[in-house]
Amino acid sequence: MAGVGLHFDNTDLQRIQIRLNNLVGRDAQAELLENVGAIAESQTRHRISDEKRSPDGEPWAAWSDGYAKTRHSGHRLLENEGELLDSIQYQVSGNEVVVGSNLIYAAIHQYGGAEVGRPGLLARPYLGISDANQDELDAVLESWMQGLMK
Repeated sequence: MAGVGLHFDNTDLQRIQIRLNNLVGRDAQAELLENVGAIAESQTRHRISDEKRSPDGEPWAAWSDGYAKTRHSGHRLLENEGELLDSIQYQVSGNEVVVGSNLIYAAIHQYGGAEVGRPGLLARPYLGISDANQDELDAVLESWMQGLMK
């Protein structure tokens, strides 16, 4: 995925992957990764559209006064026309889930910096896992594991 992304390397799953391979087939693991990806994508979209905070809980910096004057009604941080929000997606590849955007400007919003011909932009991290996000993902993993035990 071009642009910027959040990479899940299944650290939690790697500890038990050998056992899981003996218990269940790849299809069950692929289903779990699809669920994790869908939830993490939804969490990221929620962060952009509703929370307006980094995964560590810090509020995003407001627009500069000059830039705010150029915005139209309905424009919000990282949501001017909705392209970034619409571009958030997840991909499952092997034992990994990647959540991110393929937009060329996605990284500048995540990390901050300067674009050619524009003043420096402040970072407004939208990719990452908050404590609440982790709790939700842990619950999915626990539920999945309980399903294996039945």
